[in-house]
Amino acid sequence: MPAYREKSPAAPSDRDADAATSQKSTSPQRVDDPLASTNAQTTTEPVWIKPGSAAFRRISIALFLAGYATFSLIYCVQPLLPELARHFAVGPAESSLALSLTTGFLAFAILLAGAVSEATGRKKLMLVSMCVASVLNLIAPLLSDWHAFLVVRALEGLMLGGVPAVAMAYLAEEIDPKALGMAMGIYISGTAIGGLSGRVVIGFLTDLFGWHIALGAMGALGLVAALGFAVLLPASRNFVRHPGFQIRYHLRAWAGHLTHAGLPFVFLIGAFAMGCFVTIFNYVGFRLSDAPYGLSQSQIGLIFVVYLCGSVTSSIAGALSDKLGRGPVLVVGVLLAGVGVAMTMLESLLGVIGGIVVLTSGFFVAHSIASGWVGRLAETSKGHASSLYLLAYYLGSSIMGSVGGWFWAHGGWNAVTGFAGMLLVCALLCGLYLWRLATQAAQRAEGNLVEAA
Repeated sequence: MPAYREKSPAAPSDRDADAATSQKSTSPQRVDDPLASTNAQTTTEPVWIKPGSAAFRRISIALFLAGYATFSLIYCVQPLLPELARHFAVGPAESSLALSLTTGFLAFAILLAGAVSEATGRKKLMLVSMCVASVLNLIAPLLSDWHAFLVVRALEGLMLGGVPAVAMAYLAEEIDPKALGMAMGIYISGTAIGGLSGRVVIGFLTDLFGWHIALGAMGALGLVAALGFAVLLPASRNFVRHPGFQIRYHLRAWAGHLTHAGLPFVFLIGAFAMGCFVTIFNYVGFRLSDAPYGLSQSQIGLIFVVYLCGSVTSSIAGALSDKLGRGPVLVVGVLLAGVGVAMTMLESLLGVIGGIVVLTSGFFVAHSIASGWVGRLAETSKGHASSLYLLAYYLGSSIMGSVGGWFWAHGGWNAVTGFAGMLLVCALLCGLYLWRLATQAAQRAEGNLVEAA
């Protein structure tokens, strides 16, 4: 597929594998040490893990746990912002730093995580990130100083950056390409459940035991998830380590992805789709708390239950993309999100909530497909490509989510939905372009086969 072939940077010459075992069979072999980081082979033929195998099931569960732990730890403070403001005697805007610092440092860390994992190994970096972040979440409620609390939350974001980008790269390297969409969808569903748990479950725990115990409980759950991840995830078979941190190699890797024919458009889809999604969720609470709805904060918080829809649709979308192709499924996801945004303009409460459900479903379809597409298009340095996608994803969340506040202040909800709609139009144009590239590449490949015959 020439339109998609990446101009890959030259990899360092000293490529070492963690284990000396060379595997020549196409079926995955049993890993003696479940906590091993890599079992890389020295042959050029990848050892794909097939759908339906025991290894595929273990990977699916392990990466689900990784997604759950990461996003529950990130977003568990969001419902607690009023409690934090009262406890630490700070204003609402300052209390929001408990979340914004985490996501800000997460975006920065994601850019470097892919490069670091090239030297340390995929599994090892993800496991250390989950464990350290969980311990930090246990420490946070014990602190009495607000600035110390913020430092811990910032460090959590820095550590958690080691999971999302590396998880995508691991799947792209180990899973049979025909089943990559399904595996990526399962991982994304874990992130959706984690986002739901972090926002909703902690609210009930706070009502029962107070926010200190609730926040600590989320850290403990993160450690349990990390243990399950360590035991279940098979060691890497196709990953080849690049020792040391060679800045020129990493710069060439990032530059190669940014000059790729299709990858930059996948990155933009992540930024635009997430920007739309966060904008709607940031300001729908303001609308529903005002007349004529007058919902309480706990009632508004229950709206996050719609993340369950994202968990289901991301898994379905991944399986469909393996059969129908990524282009059409991605475009349908963006269009579905657009319908959801339009529905939130309805006056009835059920109409608004229904719109949020449809938006969430469409967003997770688009995000799941785009995530899987990164691994397919990046033929080498997949960790770097994943880190660039997630950097764009979280920058879109941070920047566009904040810009949406200007539209709310100056034009109300109609202006917010107009802004969100413009972001989806941009995502749609990128998706249509990628679909065309994929179609052209498939036609060329078919033509080559006919000529060869």
